[in-house]
Amino acid sequence: MANMIWLGAAVSLVGLAGLIWCIVIAASAKRNSLDDDEMRRRLQKVVVLNMIALLLSLIGLAIVVVGIMLS
Repeated sequence: MANMIWLGAAVSLVGLAGLIWCIVIAASAKRNSLDDDEMRRRLQKVVVLNMIALLLSLIGLAIVVVGIMLS
């Protein structure tokens, strides 16, 4: 079960890295002073990446919880 906990932690860290990447992309788009259409297009992609990263974090934390409960 310890392997399950470490696997869940790794998946959560991948999700966290994705969230940080979303922040970097959004900050870069804001810093570039893009027009409204281009900004909207980039931020729509960031929203999709953000949801995927949040889902990965959620799945990782669920794996950790299940691993702890089974220990």
